Amino acid sequence: MKRKDFISWDEYFMGLALLSAKRSKDPSTQVGACIVSPTNRVLSVGYNGFAFGCSDDEFSWSRDGEFLETKYPYVVHAELNAILNNRGVSLENAKLYVALFPCNECAKAIIQSGIKEVIYLSDKYAESDEVKASKRMFLASNVKLTKLTPSVDKIELSFNAFEV
Repeated sequence: MKRKDFISWDEYFMGLALLSAKRSKDPSTQVGACIVSPTNRVLSVGYNGFAFGCSDDEFSWSRDGEFLETKYPYVVHAELNAILNNRGVSLENAKLYVALFPCNECAKAIIQSGIKEVIYLSDKYAESDEVKASKRMFLASNVKLTKLTPSVDKIELSFNAFEV
């Protein structure tokens, strides 16, 4: 008899997004994204961080101060990173899993790339103009929005699980 405590596809792919977020060096917000084909194949992953060649030791991670001295003009969001990390495979009709609802800039890239569904965990910035703009664009372009309600609170990983 097969086990009954396995995770769903949605939990699996959101787990990959959350695991990808662990690569982010941002001290305040770590976000990951996972793009999946209509046949449940992982097409790409990404996390928020600086563009290639921009040293995370030389650019600021600050949230406050003069704009050019903060992280905001330099950080690539997880969703855009996942889109850009994809190397030549069509994203038409794909799904994007992300912990935090996408901003308007990421929404444009999601729509333009052909992704047709965004599955997210949190919409904590729902009242911001950026997220309101995202939702308006997603609605206009028929991108489905799904708030994931996982059946499990956590997925635990252990590097020692197969030790004898």
